[in-house]
Amino acid sequence: MSIAPESHAQEQIANRFCSVRRRTLALCEPLTAEDMMVQSLPEASPVKWHLAHTAWFFESFVLGPLLPGYRLFRADFPWLFNSYYQSFSQFPEKRLRASFSRPPLDDILLYRKHVDDAVERLLESDPDPEVLRRIELGAHHEEQHQELLLTDILHAFFTNPLRPAYLDEPADYGRSRPAAASGTLFLPFGGGLRQAGSAGHSFCFDNELARHKVWLEPYALADRLVTCGEFAAFIEDGGYDRAELWLSAGWDAARNNGWRAPLYWTPQDANWTLFTLRGEKPLAEMQHAPVSHVSYYEADAYARWAGKRLATEFEWEAAAEPEPVQGNLLDTGRLAPAAATPTEELPDGELHLRQLFGDCWEWTASAYLAYPGFKALPGSLGEYNGKFMSGQMVLRGGSCVTPAAHIRPSYRNFFPPETRWQFSGIRLAV
Repeated sequence: MSIAPESHAQEQIANRFCSVRRRTLALCEPLTAEDMMVQSLPEASPVKWHLAHTAWFFESFVLGPLLPGYRLFRADFPWLFNSYYQSFSQFPEKRLRASFSRPPLDDILLYRKHVDDAVERLLESDPDPEVLRRIELGAHHEEQHQELLLTDILHAFFTNPLRPAYLDEPADYGRSRPAAASGTLFLPFGGGLRQAGSAGHSFCFDNELARHKVWLEPYALADRLVTCGEFAAFIEDGGYDRAELWLSAGWDAARNNGWRAPLYWTPQDANWTLFTLRGEKPLAEMQHAPVSHVSYYEADAYARWAGKRLATEFEWEAAAEPEPVQGNLLDTGRLAPAAATPTEELPDGELHLRQLFGDCWEWTASAYLAYPGFKALPGSLGEYNGKFMSGQMVLRGGSCVTPAAHIRPSYRNFFPPETRWQFSGIRLAV
């Protein structure tokens, strides 16, 4: 992780810290203590662990080293809630996090309050810039876990035989976005020598640096994401049975895991239902929404079937850089991908890419690698992005559970190509 050289004012960072901490607790309000213990796949974590780990981050990297006289809440928490910082301490196996019935939830909530009170004291003590940088970093780290909390609870509820909803639908749910997606247009981009990476004027993670030049050939991007209905046509055409469409590792993953549709699609009465944070939905109701929870391999196979390809991360960023960061993000409260706004309703009369931010993270054709001049932060904080630069693919744009203040055109998400439990979708390119 990293922070751009210029830091926000102390008051802004204090307000951000408080709002982020409140939102994490608000996301837990629909859940029971039993819900918060579930870890339904090895990649996920229980909600209770997310609550503790995000407090651990502030205690370990802000309060411990930077607040004189700070006292640990409990001596065993620094290793118990460490995620993967090898140079910081040992830690339990990730797949065992659901076994942490102790400490109880009440202790975790007291831990968060203990940390919050200490951070607020630190903020009131005329802190130096390094304190502010680390608190801002911790707020962005917690926003990542807010998204993970929701993706993890979605999978947990999907594996529950009762298929409970995280939230009921609001009264205006069906009217908050158009019911149908318009046709796809491919918008051309001229290519040429472009800049990629953060310009350094606000917060960024270290994997967004250093800003550097890339050469792009002329290209075109679909103006919206691939829909559930369009992906259903791929399934009906035997897409999961046609080896010529798949990368070799993808074909093996599909066969070995029994993939016949995106994650959360269930066959029912010769059709499909889709499980969402707001419960089970028939495909007919979701057919114009973007397809979500597909792996890189499925996205790539679909693109080949459609006679197109996936964009590189640099093509995506060059197209997104001048656009405002707005869309169906966590702040809308929708909590599910939604159909694209019709092109003809764009206010300036020009054609723009739709759904650039929010709805679904977009798989790109780019492997997750270091930029030229990449430098991780010193010490344990540097053990975040750089050590995962192998065997992962880049996703761009955020999803319907990404906080709006967290995303930006240079943001690089990354997951192994077989990952399906994230809100990951498809934008085609030519």
